[in-house]
Amino acid sequence: MSARHDGVPAPLKDGPHALFQPVCVWDLRAELGEGPIWIEADKSLYFVDILGRAVHRYDPATGRSASWAAPARPCFLTPTTDGSLLCGLEDGLYRFDPATGRFSLALSVERDQPGNRINDGHVDPYGRLWFGTMDDAETTASGSLYSIGGSLDAGLRHHHGGYTVSNGPAASPDGRTLYHCDSALGTIYAFDLSPEGGLSGRRVFRHFADGAPDGLAMDSAGVLWVGIWGGGRIERLTPEGGRLEPIVIPARNVTKVAFGGPDFRTVFVTTARKGLADDLLHAEPQTGGLFAFRVDVAGAPPRGMSPPDASTL
Repeated sequence: MSARHDGVPAPLKDGPHALFQPVCVWDLRAELGEGPIWIEADKSLYFVDILGRAVHRYDPATGRSASWAAPARPCFLTPTTDGSLLCGLEDGLYRFDPATGRFSLALSVERDQPGNRINDGHVDPYGRLWFGTMDDAETTASGSLYSIGGSLDAGLRHHHGGYTVSNGPAASPDGRTLYHCDSALGTIYAFDLSPEGGLSGRRVFRHFADGAPDGLAMDSAGVLWVGIWGGGRIERLTPEGGRLEPIVIPARNVTKVAFGGPDFRTVFVTTARKGLADDLLHAEPQTGGLFAFRVDVAGAPPRGMSPPDASTL
């Protein structure tokens, strides 16, 4: 069950002193830490190391952790309404059972494009799963944005192509706007999202020249939290596109944040060592670790989508 890692996780000590002050709670030195999500049933944070082919779980109350080896590169996790977990691996969507460590294929994705892989995912307020694919070499605009309406049995819906590194789908709390990145272009797009799951009015929401936007997360006030790859920070953008004060993380590649804890006012941050020179890793030794800090505005509990029908497994 356990995957190799460095560092021993520690309990997260909440308190006023921790407000907006990131601390490394697990120095596991992930090659490509990604996809953090709070799972209320376990009162724990789950996340993946894509290149390390591992799924990790961290309990902030006790500091206990668990790790599972994945059969292919895992890219994101989401809860389902029956209490199980759905994991996006590089080639499809799988049901994942932490009790056994078993991954069961539910839906293959882009079998006709072997140079692509799945990347980030998100369940919107309507219970739809959104996820993107990307060019594994990060050079060709062969990726796409997909959704599945409430259940895997509803089938895969293709929305747009032409993405090199599709990243971070996230919906606003009212379910009327969807945000999505092409990290290779440094651009976050916004779309009008209909109750039926249609997208329209694509527009550039924000462009970054000093680091690439990676994973996206939303707080309950509608502020978009953006991990900045190569930028060592989290950006926060208001619904109008205004920029709040960034939060500096002592790790160059910041990938994504998730809100969790009893009141959803603890922010967890995944980071990555991928592509960094030894001198930079020496200067920022906790790069690849899991960070956490407290905030004054809560995030929303993650929604679950309906699980795949047993006949598909």
